[in-house]
Amino acid sequence: MILNIKNHPFHYEMEKLTRIFLPDSELKVTDGCDESADFITTERIKGESSDTVCVSVSAGGYCDKKSAEVEKCENFEAACERKMAVLLYDVLCSFTGYTPPWGILTGVRPAKLMNMLIDKASENEAVSTFINELKVTGEKTSLALSVAKKERPIIEKSKPASFSLYVSIPFCPTRCSYCSFVSQANEQAKRLIPQYVEKLCEEIRITGGEIKKLGLVLESVYWGGGTPTTLSASQYEKISSAIAESFDLSTSEEYTVEAGRPDSVTREKLEAIKKSGATRISINPQTFNDSVLEVIGRKHTSAQTQAAMLLAQECGFDNINMDLIAGLPTDTLSSFENTLDKALSFSPKSITVHTLALKRSSAIVTEDRETNEADLAKDMLSLAFKKLTEAEYVPYYMYRQSKCLGNLENVGWVKEGYECLYNVYMMEECHSVIAVGAGAVTKLKKYNRQEIERVYNFKYPYEYLNRFDEIIERKKKISEFYSKGL
Repeated sequence: MILNIKNHPFHYEMEKLTRIFLPDSELKVTDGCDESADFITTERIKGESSDTVCVSVSAGGYCDKKSAEVEKCENFEAACERKMAVLLYDVLCSFTGYTPPWGILTGVRPAKLMNMLIDKASENEAVSTFINELKVTGEKTSLALSVAKKERPIIEKSKPASFSLYVSIPFCPTRCSYCSFVSQANEQAKRLIPQYVEKLCEEIRITGGEIKKLGLVLESVYWGGGTPTTLSASQYEKISSAIAESFDLSTSEEYTVEAGRPDSVTREKLEAIKKSGATRISINPQTFNDSVLEVIGRKHTSAQTQAAMLLAQECGFDNINMDLIAGLPTDTLSSFENTLDKALSFSPKSITVHTLALKRSSAIVTEDRETNEADLAKDMLSLAFKKLTEAEYVPYYMYRQSKCLGNLENVGWVKEGYECLYNVYMMEECHSVIAVGAGAVTKLKKYNRQEIERVYNFKYPYEYLNRFDEIIERKKKISEFYSKGL
C-alpha cells in the first residue's frame, strides 16, 4: 500500500493511524502523489479563509474519497491535522471493516490527554471530546477517565525540585521472543557484568554529585532492565550502596526493583534488595501456562513463579507487582483465565496487564512466528477487567505501544494505596527522570512546563563501557538545563 502525503506536514500522525488499520501491510510513504498501485492519499488544499483537507483510498477495487473545510482559527494547524485524521479514520473504517477502540488516538498517554482536557474545560467536555471528536469508544473513554482521576493525587505530589532515579540493568537470563529491548542474554555479554557494575557505580556517584549541587529532591527510585536480578547479590549490593552514598534516599517515598524473571530470584538476592531499602518489587510470570512459557523463550516454569512469590513474601515483601501479557502465541482465553486466577491467588498488591506488541526486532516478528488474533487479545483484556474489578483492583496507570495487537493498551491495576509512584511520574512526565546505565534516557522537565530535553546513554553494554567518558560529558547537560532555575 502507498500512503501519499500531499501538501501537509502531518506525516507522522497519518502514517501511525494508517498502520493501526493495516498492521500487516507493507506501507510505502511518499511525499507527493504516487497512484501507480493501491494507494491512500492525504492532501491539504490551502485557501484564504479556510483550508480543505482530503483523504482518498483506491485499493483492491475499493474506492472512496472524503473532504472537509477547516475554518482558520487560533489552533489552525492542530484543527487541520485532527480533521484530516478523522477523515482518514472514516475512510479506513469503511475500507477495512475495522473500528479501532482508541479512535484516531495514536499517542502513548491517553490518560494524560484526558487530564489536560479536564483542566482546559471540564470532565464532561473531556469525555465528549474523546467520544465525539477523537472517536474513542465509550469503554476506552471510561478507562482513560478512571486512570486520569487515579493519577491526579500522585501527580500533585510532584514539586518544582522533584526528580526520580532510574537504574538500568540491561542483562537477562535469556531473550524472550516478544522482546525488542536492548538487553543482553548471551555468555559474552554476561562477562561484561563485573566491569559494567564498576562503571555504573562511577556514573551514579558523578550524577549524584551534580544532583546535590542543584538541590533536587528524590521522589522515587526504580531499577529496570533487562532483569536486575541477573546480578549477583554482591553486585546488587555494590550498586545499591553507591546509590545510598550518592543520593539522599530519605526523601524518596518509593524504591522499586524489578526482580522480573522468577528463575533469577534467590533468597540471597531478595535479602540484599530488602536491605537496600526497596519497598516494592515486581515478579513477572507473563503467563502461568508452561507450554506458552516455552514458546516465548522464558526458561522458567509456573512452579518457579509460585516459589519466587512465596519466597518474596517470606522475605518480608508485601508490595509485589506481577506482569501478565494478553495475546501470547498459543495462549487461549481459557489458559489466560487460569493465569489471572493463579496470579490473584497470591494477592499481589498490583497486577499489570500488557497487550502483546509485535515489535519489529523481536523474534516473533523476524521469525514469522504465529501470534494470536487481535479479537482474542481484546477478549483477554475484557476478562482481565472483569476479574480484577471483582477482586477490588483499580486501574491507576496506562500506556499504549505501537503495534500492539488490536491497537489495545497496557494497564496497571492496583489495590488501594499501593500505586507505583514512579510509573505515574514517568508515564505522565511529571518531573525529571535522571537515568543511569546502558540504554538509559534521562528526561529533563521543569515544573508545569511541557518541554522535555533528553540525554541519551549508549544502548549496548560494550558501547557504554568503551565510550563511558562521553556519557559522563553528556551528564553536564543536567546542570545546564537547571542553570536558570527550577
